[in-house]
Amino acid sequence: MVNSAHVDTAIRNYKKERWVHNSKRLGKEDSLSVWYSLEELQQFFEMAQENGADGVRMYFGAYDADYADQPLYAGRQTIMMVATRNRDTETGNVDKDVYVQTELGTSILAYNAGSYLPSCVQRLRWWLRW
Repeated sequence: MVNSAHVDTAIRNYKKERWVHNSKRLGKEDSLSVWYSLEELQQFFEMAQENGADGVRMYFGAYDADYADQPLYAGRQTIMMVATRNRDTETGNVDKDVYVQTELGTSILAYNAGSYLPSCVQRLRWWLRW
């Protein structure tokens, strides 16, 4: 666990060093946070465990500039969660991505469906007061 000062400092640093530049480049405010319900996180974690995962790696990413599924997300950064399993290898322990069989074939066990807008707009405006 970390304290409020740590969280505040890390977010403030991110806004000054990365977010403001990303937003200028995009020509609109980039995402500052991603929200997931406890229920959807729990479902993802349960599915990960059922498929042998013992960890989750968080990847930073960005939607395509012309993301048709959610035009408000277009170009904005996001977070993807990927289920992982620790493996012993000749070079030491590594966390390998977990893959599962789906109707379409083999796929990485990952989740990326957090909320930005409209609920996050108010939170974003609150953070902008810093």
